Amino acid sequence: MLAKKYPYYLANQPVQANTDLEVRDKYTGRIATRVALADATAVRKAIVAAHKARAAMAAFPPDARRDVLEHCVRRFGERAEELAQALCIEAGKPIRDSRGEVTRLIDTFRIAAGEATRIGGELIELQVSPRARGYRGMVKRVPIGACSFITPFNFPLNLVAHKVAPAIAAGCPFVLKPADKTPVGALIIAEILAETDLPRGAFSVMVCSTDDAAQLVQDERIALLSFTGGMVGWDLRAQAGRKKVTLELGGNAACIVDADPGATLDHVVERLVFGAYYQSGQSCISVQRIYAHRDVYERLRRKLKAAVGKLRMGDPRDEKTFIGPMVNEESAQRVEQWIAQARKAGAKLRAGGERQGSMVPATLLEDVPHHCDLYRKEVFGPVAVLEAFDDFDDALARVNDSDFGMQAGVFIGTLAHALRAWDVLEVGGVIVGDVPSFRVDNMPYGGVKNSGVGREGVRMAIEDMTEPRLLVIRG
Repeated sequence: MLAKKYPYYLANQPVQANTDLEVRDKYTGRIATRVALADATAVRKAIVAAHKARAAMAAFPPDARRDVLEHCVRRFGERAEELAQALCIEAGKPIRDSRGEVTRLIDTFRIAAGEATRIGGELIELQVSPRARGYRGMVKRVPIGACSFITPFNFPLNLVAHKVAPAIAAGCPFVLKPADKTPVGALIIAEILAETDLPRGAFSVMVCSTDDAAQLVQDERIALLSFTGGMVGWDLRAQAGRKKVTLELGGNAACIVDADPGATLDHVVERLVFGAYYQSGQSCISVQRIYAHRDVYERLRRKLKAAVGKLRMGDPRDEKTFIGPMVNEESAQRVEQWIAQARKAGAKLRAGGERQGSMVPATLLEDVPHHCDLYRKEVFGPVAVLEAFDDFDDALARVNDSDFGMQAGVFIGTLAHALRAWDVLEVGGVIVGDVPSFRVDNMPYGGVKNSGVGREGVRMAIEDMTEPRLLVIRG
């Protein structure tokens, strides 16, 4: 069960200024809890506190940062079921998947704890000519300064973790704005951080209006903005001034199933179903486009249709539920409209049914015209489109025919095709033998084109949150 109300956190301290934000159970639509909403003054105070905490955080020893992160790992483990139930309620994520996200939250903090004492530098050989003889060069990495983080609703634990944990490891104070639809998980993380001896001002976690959040983008005391969300990220980048900006903005991920998929079709189907319909498709690396070689197309289509039709939709608290609600009814209506648009243009519905409020059944379509929103944009719902190909290079070209480029999956049985995909596909990552939805929390993660700029994954994020500082010594 959720608490009746949750405070925001300003400079490490809880503030129950009000209960203005209603957080709804995404399945029942009822108010589940209330959260304090920060105003412009509170956001400004948080930025000032983070800016003032720069020196204290930089001086906070690496082993102490590690200890903070390890404390979080222990406490997350102790409160794992509470975190999972909160996620199930506020995000509508099926309970089995919610528990899986708690596991990833713990993994991410554990990885960051290990990295906190491994932030190294390098020795540079400067004696490249007679004039440089006797000089030695060394580089260390130092915290970039105060950071602002803005996270979306769909992974309200793990996407927060991928910003917060590296910041602590790097020694950067931060202000986090979680999504107003799913703020509870981030506030529980803040509650656990408040148990530690982080310097005052090291963190603030607060939900605020879009207008008030503009300070997190525009204030020059912020050294780095890290945003995960939609295409509005490009507008935020334009407003950010001189600060460093990293963006993770989504995609319409594709998966190729070659004539020799390198696995049984039953296994391929199992992974495609997971990748396309996990969390009702509300993932930026959800399988949206499936390209299957004509030699296996008919068998794959038959097996995929049968598997999709068996997915259970309903109450996310039910252990057997696979498809839960979307984040709100407006999102479900948009997906419904895109499906209708594609069918009117000639697409064939192979699995799926009518929307029920905020619930959209797992949907599979065939022969979707390439101009349709369902093909070209990010559907962010439980929908996948299927089409055949005859030539592997043609399939690669179809994957690249997109404004996005987060990750791609390829089921192939030859090393030559695996390397060809790695060379040609315009994406941030190529996953061979699995779906693009695969992610481990220490791997570089991000995209190209409209999918964003920069990479997450703990070590990569630490690199963004630190700067190289050179020391030259004349002997």
